[in-house]
Amino acid sequence: MKKILFVLHLPPPVYGASMVGKYIHDSELINNAFTCRYVSLTLATNISDIGKPSIRKAIDYLKQYRSIRRQARDFQPDLIYVTPNATGGAFYKDFFIVQMLKRLTPQVIVHYHNKGIRHRQDKTFDNRLYRHFFKNLKVILIAKPLYIDVKKYVSPDNVYFCPNGIPLSPNTQHPTLNTQHPALLRILFLSNMIESKGVWTLLSACQQLRDQGCTFQCDYVGNWSDVDEKTFNNQVAELKLGEQVKAHGGVYGDDRSNFFNRADVFVLPTYYPNECFPLVLLEAMQHGIPCISTNEGAITDIIDDGQTGFIIPANNPSMLADKLQFLSENPKQRKEMGQRGYLKFKDNYTINHFETRLLNILHNA
Repeated sequence: MKKILFVLHLPPPVYGASMVGKYIHDSELINNAFTCRYVSLTLATNISDIGKPSIRKAIDYLKQYRSIRRQARDFQPDLIYVTPNATGGAFYKDFFIVQMLKRLTPQVIVHYHNKGIRHRQDKTFDNRLYRHFFKNLKVILIAKPLYIDVKKYVSPDNVYFCPNGIPLSPNTQHPTLNTQHPALLRILFLSNMIESKGVWTLLSACQQLRDQGCTFQCDYVGNWSDVDEKTFNNQVAELKLGEQVKAHGGVYGDDRSNFFNRADVFVLPTYYPNECFPLVLLEAMQHGIPCISTNEGAITDIIDDGQTGFIIPANNPSMLADKLQFLSENPKQRKEMGQRGYLKFKDNYTINHFETRLLNILHNA
């Protein structure tokens, strides 16, 4: 049986790439097909810690580097799978790990859950590093729109595409009309409370909806990050949105599903620099909810504009408010969008689809 060493991000903290790492780590399909070992690349202790250098991280990195080298030498894998970072200090640390692994094992494949390379490729130093980094590498991307990020360094023959998938939720209900308040639009935002995820964009849209006479309830669900609880609640109070908008902090398990089950529409107006393929959109589609998001990363591969939801420009609360107003006034179209999104999820984005795609790629590599 072929041996694979997986060097990947695992939770905590919980975010898209670490959850995909957990799905791979727990996959019976992959673990039964290969002899597998796993090493975590995660250095951050929480969401706010991501991307912030520290002495503790530097020490942990040296330990991590030695551990990965030891695992590769002892295990002697046929293939090494790595989920590196694309830019900045995180890329520099992963550069040395990947170069070391390439010297130990000729077959290395990298799987990107972030982006930003094309915005750094004109920097002389980074350009030289990228040329060395991608030499003799196979690359897995989440979707075809993301190929532009590595096009300068990787030929199409060395690229595989593997859209993410998520496990089926046991507590999934598709939205029904609220008979007590039929005109009430239930809006859900679920993400870490990061400004560039569109936290303030949605709040501004809520202010416009209120001024336009729309009846709605907007729930923010997610761990506090660069948007903290006090600042958020002060802004809600200043805009006099206390009756319509509520933040709940981080929510997990059945409580998380319950928020999806109560929602009529899911909103993620993101302009997050590393946004590629938000798993939370797949969760919303699984629950039969239309999604509104932006043309960031490969989101246009997930949402079919006007069919399963809407794609809007980033930082455009007016257009977001218009789309929410439309969904409020057209419950039939809203339900049809959600149903189409559910069918697309079921046909493309379940965990079984993801595991099968990745298994085929690993066999090929």
